[in-house]
Order: sequence, then structure tokens, then C-alpha cells
Amino acid sequence: MVSRDDLDNFDESIDRHRRTNGNPTQRNGFYPQRTTSGLHRPENSISSAGGRPVYRNASARRRREAQRKRRMHNRIIILGIGLALLILIIVLFSTMVRGCSSGNGSKDKVSTNTIHQQQANTPATKDSAASSTPSEQDLSPAYFKTPVIKDDNTNGELYYSIYVWNKTGYELFGSDDERSKNYADTINSFADKLSGVNVYNMIIPNHTEFGLPERLKSGDIVSTSQADCIKTAYAALHQNVTPINIYNYLADHNEEYIYFKSDHHWTGLGAYYAYKAFADTLNLPALRLDACTEKKIDGFTGSFYNSAPNLDTDTVHYWEFPYTTKMTLTYDGGTTETYDSLYYENATEGSNTYGVFIFGDNPLTVIQSQSPDAQKGKKLVIVKESYGNAIAPYFTNNYEEVHVVDFRYFSSNANKSLPAYCSENKITDVLFANGVMSANTQLQLDNMADMFK
Repeated sequence: MVSRDDLDNFDESIDRHRRTNGNPTQRNGFYPQRTTSGLHRPENSISSAGGRPVYRNASARRRREAQRKRRMHNRIIILGIGLALLILIIVLFSTMVRGCSSGNGSKDKVSTNTIHQQQANTPATKDSAASSTPSEQDLSPAYFKTPVIKDDNTNGELYYSIYVWNKTGYELFGSDDERSKNYADTINSFADKLSGVNVYNMIIPNHTEFGLPERLKSGDIVSTSQADCIKTAYAALHQNVTPINIYNYLADHNEEYIYFKSDHHWTGLGAYYAYKAFADTLNLPALRLDACTEKKIDGFTGSFYNSAPNLDTDTVHYWEFPYTTKMTLTYDGGTTETYDSLYYENATEGSNTYGVFIFGDNPLTVIQSQSPDAQKGKKLVIVKESYGNAIAPYFTNNYEEVHVVDFRYFSSNANKSLPAYCSENKITDVLFANGVMSANTQLQLDNMADMFK
């Protein structure tokens, strides 16, 4: 490539002359021109006042003009090429930025905006200006759709029971029909002891079901179908237990940020979709997230983070509601504290950020709600492990009181059985909300059974 200096010096031998006063080769204002054979004096030229030659010959003037035009032309070409390269660099950089903002990183920011987009594309109904009528098929306990999972055909690595793929951890699952039916039988026995109470059951699938491609789940690693497990359990429930199928709602939104990457829990948004499936099943008005105030905490390093390498950190999103609540926590040992917020707002980045939801795991949490949609006299008990923490706040939209019972700690602190507690507090509804891993672990079922002794 010709540089600007090269252009500036292009054929300078024609028009660069050095005045050398006293030089014997300079005579009568004529200036010598150096050639390969030595010095000679150009003909038809005289010196100008500025020391540059003035040509009397018209052809010489035309040559100088042509050379000047060539230099200018070359400069224009170089400037044009430089400008084109600059534009190309800007376009490539913009494309890279858009690609990054639309990839995995943007999923951390999906929350209220996603809800807005969904509501903008759904027809209006009487109860909600932007909610669609739920499909009976989607709510059916016998229908489980297949989630569409994007697959880049890469492989991950297994660390104990955690499979790491694309900087996300997936907890592998294994069960069979016998264990699924065992869970159903356990819930049936509980329901028989909760006379006069509406009993609901919600089995919560984990991220592997909605984020890991089937070729990986059935290849070198094995993670059995959670849909089949839940379907078998729901089919074995008695008529006095209403199954809540949240699977299809999560499958519809599996490209959104509904599960964490470094932790085994779902996000506040994933829990919201499960709550909405519950509200739609019971034909209750669902809380709208666009009526709430969203908050977030960055830098969550969850339960997988120290066990598996190269995981992305997470962002915890939660929502403050447009009505007042009062929450009373009962800690181990029986001491209590009351708060105006459903969230531990001092939660920071690190391994305990998920504890922002109802202050984490406690034996008993009682929430009183002033929601205008709360049904007078309706009181709900949620029997849960840690998956229930993120979903519990949403039920305050529909119940005057929400009692959150952690079955791992309740029995040793309440000094009473769950049926006695429900009778004493005039509970109308009980929801068993358990992660799919707990539902297929006998130790967890035994812990729940302790509440009925």
C-alpha cells in the first residue's frame, strides 16, 4: 500500500530544486536537475521569486498538473479505503454487542420486560386487561408438552450429579414408576387426615428438564423423564387431592430466565409461572408482575458453584407488591419476629442470595395480606422445602393469610401435628409444593410424615 509520505514525495525529482547560492552549477537563474548522468540545466525554465522553477514550456506545466492530479487521486482512494474499513469495523462491533446482549447474558435481565411483551401479545379478558384464557389442555394433569430446547451440539462435563453445559449446572434426575406412586400414596394419606380442607399437590421439575437437550440426557449421562414421573404420580392421586400441573407453563417459557445457572432452584420468574398455573387452575385472579416493583441482586453463586467449575453467576429478581403485608417468622427454638416485607432486603451477592425470599428456610412463616383480590376468610398452608420460598409470596394476592410450613423443621418446633395446626388456625387450603428430587427421596417423605403423627 502506498503511504501518504510516499504520495507526498511522488516523483519529487521533477519539481524539487534546491537553491544553492554561489554554486558554480547555477547560472543566470537556471537550476540544475540531477539525473543518473550528473547535473544538467533544464531548458525553457527560469527561477521564480519563490525559488521554484517557472516553466515556459506548456508541456512541462501540463506534466506538473497531471502529477498533482495523480497525487490527489491517490490520496482520495486511500482516504476512501480507510473510511470503508472504519465503517466495517463499526458494523462488526455493533453486531458483536447485539449478539452478546441477546445471548445467555441477557437472560439475567429477563423479568418484567418479558411479562410486558407477553401481555402485549395476548388478548384481553374481563378479569385482566392483558391475560389470556388458560388452555384446559395445558392445565390437565395428564398432558405434558415437550419443551423446545436450543442445542448447539456441544458437549459438557459431569461433576458428581451435576452436568455442566454452556456454563450452566444441571442436576441429573433418576426415578421410576414405583417411587412416583409411593409419593402419591404418601400425599393421599396426608389428605385423608386433613378433613374439611382443600388439598392441592404441586411437583416442581428442575432445570434439567427444560434446559438440557435430550441427546445429552439420554447419551453418556442418564437423566430420566421428569414429565413421566410427575404424570405417573398425578394419575395415582385420589380425588380429594387436586394436582397442579405447572410443567406446561414452564415449558412455554423455558427460554426465559426461569432457573438459575449456578444453583438448583428456580428463579422468582419461574416461581411466578407456577403460581399462575395454580391461580388459573382454581380460576383465581393472578397477580400481575407489571403492577409490582422489581428489584434484583447480582452476583449469586449458588449450590453448584463450589462443586462444578466454569459456571456463570446469577441475578436474583424479586418483586414488591402493590399492597401491604405483614410477615411473622418462627425460628428454631420458637422465637418470633415480625416484618413488613416478604423479602430479606439486606441480602447481598454470594452463596446465600436465594435467602432473600421470605428470609430463607424457617419452621413456620405466617403472612397476612391486604390484597384487594384476597378472598375473605381464605387461608392457605404451603408445605414445602426450599423451592417453596420463591413461590410463597405470590399467594398473598389471593389469600388473607399464607402459612408457610417447612416440613424439615416444623415438627420439632410446633409441638403439634399439621392437622391440629390447620384446625387451630382455620386453614381452608393446603398445598404440597415439593421439588421433584424431594418427591422421589424417601427421607423427605418421612420428614413430611412426621407432621402427621
